Amino acid sequence: MHYTSDAAMDAAIARILDANLNRAAEALRVMEEHARFGIDDAGLSESLKALRHRLADLRRRLPREALLSARDIAADVGRTLSTEGERRRADGEDVARAAARRAAEALRCLEEYAKTLDAELAARFEEIRYETYAVEQRLLCGAARRRALRDARLHVLLTESLCRRPWLETARAALSAGAGVLQLREKSLPDRELLARARQLRDATRAAQALLIVNDRPDIARLADADGVHVGQDDLPVADARRIVGRDRLVGVSTHSIEQVQAALAAGPDYVAVGPMFESSTKRGAAPAGPELLAAAARVLRADPATADTPLVAIGGIAPGNVERVVAAGGRCVAVCAGVIGADDPAGATRALLEHCVARSSGPQSELP
Repeated sequence: MHYTSDAAMDAAIARILDANLNRAAEALRVMEEHARFGIDDAGLSESLKALRHRLADLRRRLPREALLSARDIAADVGRTLSTEGERRRADGEDVARAAARRAAEALRCLEEYAKTLDAELAARFEEIRYETYAVEQRLLCGAARRRALRDARLHVLLTESLCRRPWLETARAALSAGAGVLQLREKSLPDRELLARARQLRDATRAAQALLIVNDRPDIARLADADGVHVGQDDLPVADARRIVGRDRLVGVSTHSIEQVQAALAAGPDYVAVGPMFESSTKRGAAPAGPELLAAAARVLRADPATADTPLVAIGGIAPGNVERVVAAGGRCVAVCAGVIGADDPAGATRALLEHCVARSSGPQSELP
């Protein structure tokens, strides 16, 4: 249906709607290009593409001739007005940030002027505006961390009681061998000691250009300036953990069944850990879910373009001797505890795991079996 006829539309309002429809669509496309090529985020690219198509659908419901005939570029008094800041951009992220502001402003104009025509039309523009705010947050907050997370092939979980060597020496060895993520997992340390340890690991991971995740404790993660927090099924929900650590940090969540995977994805984590794959010294008594659960989880991700790029991390009892089974099931990234930190040579164990993961999982997650 059309919201109004050509004859009923005021020429000035038609001109405003036409200009801001163009501005909003152009700005959303610029944001989409940054998501697609700047930070390689398929989920965000898909979200922005969907917003552009919804905007195009609303344009089609307006009288096309009225919009086109109202367009008068030569007489536009604002066409040559610009500021010095509009002519300069520091980098690709700055381009995307400016586009997000432009999209929001244009959508607000569309919403307000559409109120003169049809309340439902105005409400549709309002919906797109609020969704653009949410996408902007995902696009610009923590993009470098999320890119590093997607590139990581190995998370090493650090628990002192399972280390064969001193815990900090073990951590540095794993980092030196290429571990992309280090997770501090200490369930019983006093808070002061846990924070001090997290800060030491923050220095070590930063020097190695790796990520630091703190298990269970978003407060410690924030105080230590860690890259994020990992929560279990009985810990804080993803949304509450994110309120503590902030939107620019990562939140991962453990899952042990396909139902938990689906619930986790609905909460919007930055990654989902799936397991245990095999018998694990850190999850005694828990029945292994096996690589089959990982393959099922990958199918769930592929079914929704908005989640297809969410990293899956296989966890539980993984070692050089069985990691190929995990990779064959679609695992591009694995989390290992005793298999690395309990080894005589943590660096060697790290390299052995990475050799399997990198050699067998070079394609995008969405293309794996």
